[in-house]
Amino acid sequence: MVTAALPYANGPKHIGHLAGAYIPADVYVRYLRLNGKGVVFVSGSDEHGTAIPNQALKENTTPKAIIDKYDALIRNCFHKLGMSFDIYHRTSEPIHHETSQQFFKKIYDKGLLTEETSEQYYDNEAKVFLADRYIVGTCPKCGHPNAYGDQCEKCGSTLSPSELINPRSTLSGKAPVLRPTKHWYLPLQNYEGWLKEWILDSHKEDWKANVYGQCKSWIDAGLQPRAMTRDLDWGIKVPLPNAEGKVLYVWFDAPIGYISATRALFKELSEGKKEFATPQSTFANPKIDDWKKYWQDDETKLVHFIGKDNIVFHCIIFPIMLHAEGEYILPDNVPANEFMNLEGDKMSTSRGWSIEMHEYLEDFPDKPDVLRYVLLTNLPETKDSEFTWKDFQAKNNNELVAIFGNFVNRALVLTQKYFDNKISALGSLTDVDQKVITDLKEFPSRIAESFENYRFREATAQLIDLARLGNKYLAETEPWKLAKTDLPRVGTILNLALQIAASLSIVCEPFLPFTSKKLSTMLNFNSKNWSDAGSSSLLKIGHQLGEAKLLFEKVEDEVIEAQIKKLNDKKKMMEQSAQPAEPAKPEIAFDDFSKMDIRIGKILKAERVEKSKKLLKLQVDTGLDTRTVMSGIAEHFSPEEVIGKQVTILVNLAPRKIMGVESQGMILMASDKDGKLRLLQPSEVVAQGSKVS
Repeated sequence: MVTAALPYANGPKHIGHLAGAYIPADVYVRYLRLNGKGVVFVSGSDEHGTAIPNQALKENTTPKAIIDKYDALIRNCFHKLGMSFDIYHRTSEPIHHETSQQFFKKIYDKGLLTEETSEQYYDNEAKVFLADRYIVGTCPKCGHPNAYGDQCEKCGSTLSPSELINPRSTLSGKAPVLRPTKHWYLPLQNYEGWLKEWILDSHKEDWKANVYGQCKSWIDAGLQPRAMTRDLDWGIKVPLPNAEGKVLYVWFDAPIGYISATRALFKELSEGKKEFATPQSTFANPKIDDWKKYWQDDETKLVHFIGKDNIVFHCIIFPIMLHAEGEYILPDNVPANEFMNLEGDKMSTSRGWSIEMHEYLEDFPDKPDVLRYVLLTNLPETKDSEFTWKDFQAKNNNELVAIFGNFVNRALVLTQKYFDNKISALGSLTDVDQKVITDLKEFPSRIAESFENYRFREATAQLIDLARLGNKYLAETEPWKLAKTDLPRVGTILNLALQIAASLSIVCEPFLPFTSKKLSTMLNFNSKNWSDAGSSSLLKIGHQLGEAKLLFEKVEDEVIEAQIKKLNDKKKMMEQSAQPAEPAKPEIAFDDFSKMDIRIGKILKAERVEKSKKLLKLQVDTGLDTRTVMSGIAEHFSPEEVIGKQVTILVNLAPRKIMGVESQGMILMASDKDGKLRLLQPSEVVAQGSKVS
């Protein structure tokens, strides 16, 4: 049972999210399927919690509209990037509400929740209790001024609203007040002894150091009761008679989403409404209750793929919930990754310093595998890593194109040229050939070992080393030179080279699924078994190959420069948007405004004014006449840029001499927050002299 973190459906997701949870999970699952394992792979949109209504407020719409919008966007991006979920579900679905309420009710009925009345922040102006994400303040750990009531996104610390310094409501901006409210708590402290045995004793050797270390830190500091309900309109209603206006805490219901998604999958499979992402013989005649095999069978291995900010929820709170409920298995491993930074700074959608999945796919629709590869080579497995566009270009051009693609293309093109596009016969083998055969045989098991230990960077390096083996073999044997004197020897070399290519088509499938399919078509060979890889006899003598095509294409410098500029421009725009607008000028009467005669004119001529850096001398057709206007826009526009443009001009401004020239009007401009001027123009061409009103 493999899960990938449920992304919040409150906005687009960036490539750091891909590196944190989704690509490693997909690679692992694809590898398991190639080994014939019965694996179910689920994820889905997390559609509750305060992040959703918060975003609805920002976009002036409803929470339902927000989740529908971003679920569709995220789902589409995942599909285009090759995420092979058996089901991508939604926590707004009825089956999830039902599953979460049943889970809560069972723990409640067992007497494992405590009912407590506590002081909670209340917004007197908005007249609502404030959930954690509706409260911001200064982080007590790092001093970040905009930490949320449940977590600081700068340092990653998990917080409670009472810890914030100078808290304020995100709804009104006012300081909240404390008022009593009743909630149901999970007494985490009661499970400390069990957690120490389960995590600190049993998983010290097999869990990643960053995961184990964070868990140990939490347990050693002493766990506290945590409320499993919230005062909120948006969410899953608490299934108790005395719980009006209460919903389940989002971090109670969200991980249960893995279970409800699995339930939904087998319901649809049993009804013939759905197929597995990859056909698996282990799933013959699926039944509606088969989901229990993946959540309630001790022989099942449960693995959560997440980012480091979710470690506490997946390693402490959710396992305690599962243990308390009593019927569920616990995670075997939680290979959480650290954060991926971007061009020297932390990735952040809110600051405009991110590459969103949909943005990448819009600019590189034919390169989903390139992004997968570049992220895999630089996964933040043990510490934060960094994505740069220059590295993206280098990995594409120097590894995928120059090594992987070059090797495959040479082997196929030469076979097409000398052997009618068919696998040639093997002659006597040299020591070089024997070594290649031996090395080829070892690669699948080495890559598999890396997968089994969740070392995906290491596995990716071994993948490109396999392609490097083929490239090096061709470079050493130089079959293109031997063709005139020893064609049988050329046949042997190309036979072995294409056996390497066939193995590549298998082992690259978890990493580069689109490339694997393309390569399989070119080889006219399609194996779905990991055990086939490494063989030097996959392609039989006389086997007819398909058409040779380039697997990868170079990324040019200008493309990368455009991406870097786009990134910096987006950040600048977001920074400007966050700045307060210039205050309005004093109020005027309508009669004052109506005295202005604003028209649409066209600039006929433009020239710089000697001894002035700021002025352009313009000849403007106002529709009434042609007049001279001195305009202070020379630092923003060249004369050539404005000639022929329609502009907005104030035509009844009293003439004024500027630099000895009489100016007969004023061109109206928009001044951005960065001081950059923009021409105010009609949205489409209109007649000169048209009035602006």
